[in-house]
Amino acid sequence: MTLIKWKKNDLFPASGLSDFFDDILNHKLQSAGGRSTVPAVNISEQKDAYELEVSAPGFEKADFQVDVENDLLTISGKHQSEKTEDAKNYSRKEFAFGSFNRSFTLPEIVKADEIRATYEKGILTVVLPKKDEAKAAPVRKIEVA
Repeated sequence: MTLIKWKKNDLFPASGLSDFFDDILNHKLQSAGGRSTVPAVNISEQKDAYELEVSAPGFEKADFQVDVENDLLTISGKHQSEKTEDAKNYSRKEFAFGSFNRSFTLPEIVKADEIRATYEKGILTVVLPKKDEAKAAPVRKIEVA
């Protein structure tokens, strides 16, 4: 029997935006040694914005590039390999160094010109503000006559 991996994308099932953050070309997650070179991502929704968190410990702020082009958010990072002055005789070496790219399709409700990013304690946080018309309106009670 052949098994096929199913990738459920139900980030926004009620809003019809199931393809909100489609991963583009991110199936090449394994490097030559079988280790993942693409950092994990968490995506959450707040009242006024979406928040995308990239787990990238050991990087510096200057190692990242965040671009938006044609409603495509691309996050890139380049992590230089460690410099070893004196040769160590490793019995095991698992630290992975290299570069990565993650791309996400932005919905129309994101203010692309107001996206901002910060890097702190190994987490790159990208805030994607919502347009005013996309923000949830308060519940209004309607009297039945």
